[in-house]
Amino acid sequence: MAEPQEPPSAEALAQLPLDALHRRLGARMVAFAGYAMPIQYEGIIAEHLWTRAHAGLFDVSHMGQLLVEGPEAAAWLERLAPGDFKGLQPHRVRYSLLLADNGGVLDDLMVTNTGRSFYLVVNGATKHADIAHMMARLPAGITLHHMDDHALLALQGPEAVAVLSRFTLEPENADQPAFADLKFMAGARWRWNGVLLGITRSGYTGEDGYEISVPASKAEALAEALLAHPEVKPIGLGARDSLRLEAGLPLYGHDLTPDITPVEADLAFAISKRRKIEGGFPGAERVLDQLFNGAPRKRVGLAIEGRMPAREGATVWAGDTQVGVVTSGGFAPSLNAPIAMAYVATGHSEDGTALEIDVRGKRIAARVVPMPFRQKNYVREGTKP
Repeated sequence: MAEPQEPPSAEALAQLPLDALHRRLGARMVAFAGYAMPIQYEGIIAEHLWTRAHAGLFDVSHMGQLLVEGPEAAAWLERLAPGDFKGLQPHRVRYSLLLADNGGVLDDLMVTNTGRSFYLVVNGATKHADIAHMMARLPAGITLHHMDDHALLALQGPEAVAVLSRFTLEPENADQPAFADLKFMAGARWRWNGVLLGITRSGYTGEDGYEISVPASKAEALAEALLAHPEVKPIGLGARDSLRLEAGLPLYGHDLTPDITPVEADLAFAISKRRKIEGGFPGAERVLDQLFNGAPRKRVGLAIEGRMPAREGATVWAGDTQVGVVTSGGFAPSLNAPIAMAYVATGHSEDGTALEIDVRGKRIAARVVPMPFRQKNYVREGTKP
């Protein structure tokens, strides 16, 4: 993640709906994406390991929540991103990429077909640029609504399902999946104590769990209800970053930028099968050429010897030749070892390739390894809840 800074003043930063709760819980607050946000409560490693074993509650209300409505909404989204949104079934979620005209990544996002509209979650640091980009291309008959009156909470970890299953959740519609049947990358809306919640079984930790959209005025009541369960603890930005790094998940602005294509980012799975044939998305000619003929570089995972972590910007070497640069790196608490993600020249991207990383003038040995670094624990279709 970007290096967070101590908030210069309360007035200089936007406040999350749960700001007062974070401070009552003893959070250390930092500046991130224009907000005062909790980076940790009791400590990053402890919070990381708690989430892996139990359930962590993350406040991700800085993220942008958008609604796209109109009869041609799916077709319009396909002009912005390489996903198959026409074929996305109601109550299903798809990971996708907002692309520049040259095929570079402007943002990564989650898209849910609600059955009546498309619900998008975009990154907090880029949400205003994303909205401007979309509004500049918005045709008649389609509306784009920024849900800035909603908070977003993420309940993540192997015990998240047990906790949320104790809540009395009334389905909004009869045709939606039962909450007990909700699997990975699916979502719908339920009423809890009269409050309408949008819940998707998704997240950014590699663990099973949920993201919950809630009216900002009701966010504190929901958070306190979740934290009342012994399995749940509040978790800050620091552990969110180490969890996503172990899961091999890219962070926009670091592992993804407008200079990087989906193929280079090893995210070709986000280009749906039909779109690989038809194209029609921004930069399709360049992206599909890389997909079928190869890209000059690739995002890879690096296992690092010793205990010294490699941070963003560290150079990657094969002998006397620089072949890449680290974009995310740090200590992996679940693995008890340092790991990193880097972009390296394709000829040095095969699993098992021996490389070196220059860390403050010292070369440390590293090896290309498959990602994720730690197995993900998603509950997919065909598996038991």
